[in-house]
Amino acid sequence: MKAVKIYKRYTESIFKNEASIWNGDSLKILKKLPKKEIFDLAVTSPPYNINKEYEQRLTIGDYFEFHEKVITETVLRLKKTGSICWQVGNYTEHKDRILPLDFGFHEIFSKLGLKLQNRIIWKFGHGLHRNNRFSGRYEVILWYVKTGDYIWNLDDVRVPQKYPGKKSYHGPNKGKLSGNPKGKNPEDVWDIPNVKGNHIEKTIHPCQFPVALVERLVLALTNQGNLVFDPFMGVGSSGVASLHNKRKYLGCELDKLYSHEAKDRLERTLKGQEVFREDTAIYDPKNSNLSQIPDEWKS
Repeated sequence: MKAVKIYKRYTESIFKNEASIWNGDSLKILKKLPKKEIFDLAVTSPPYNINKEYEQRLTIGDYFEFHEKVITETVLRLKKTGSICWQVGNYTEHKDRILPLDFGFHEIFSKLGLKLQNRIIWKFGHGLHRNNRFSGRYEVILWYVKTGDYIWNLDDVRVPQKYPGKKSYHGPNKGKLSGNPKGKNPEDVWDIPNVKGNHIEKTIHPCQFPVALVERLVLALTNQGNLVFDPFMGVGSSGVASLHNKRKYLGCELDKLYSHEAKDRLERTLKGQEVFREDTAIYDPKNSNLSQIPDEWKS
């Protein structure tokens, strides 16, 4: 088992580890990497340009210009059988106006000739409550491919059938079970909790990527031994999902503290010690005592 290492200078030994972390600008390392197809999957959740502690707010034009450079260099190194997944939310332009970032990113990917396979809705249960519009409870994952010959492992991400006893009511299979015994396609709306408060994965990062979310992408779009790349890895959730499922990993992160937090998580993952929420059905809140209507409200 090879250790997880943090790099600040480019060296070919980056690819000799099960997982490597570049503590620096992702564009800088991308330009140093060989100009050949090495990534099987590029998956990330980049900063949303909303003035969080880990980012420098830019004009929206400069923001997309920077990301276009990163995406261009990434696509150059993406295999023909590979996929690229960009998980984004909304940019708040003014207090009374939002801009869905996927609109701008789609233009970049389309210009580079990539094909959009899915616009996946990530639905989560917790967030800020709004009083001037409906509270936001979803973000999107844009999944693109280079060619029609991409890796696709549906059986590895199937979820339990809603009605396993359902039978066909017409056609040649009338009266026969209509579902797949392995489970059903998880569809393009994913109900997975975000990492807030007492979530078991919570670290020092304020906007952490849940492992279960990226794990579906890793399982469906790569094979064991493949290389997963994350240009904005934060505290390494994409790396946890990759190593846990026997993939190799290269992640980039500007912040030194986040890089070291990611290193600790990845090393625990290699030892089978990292704790994260499994990709299981959402807990039914009706089973909680908190779901009971308070007496004060009844009156």
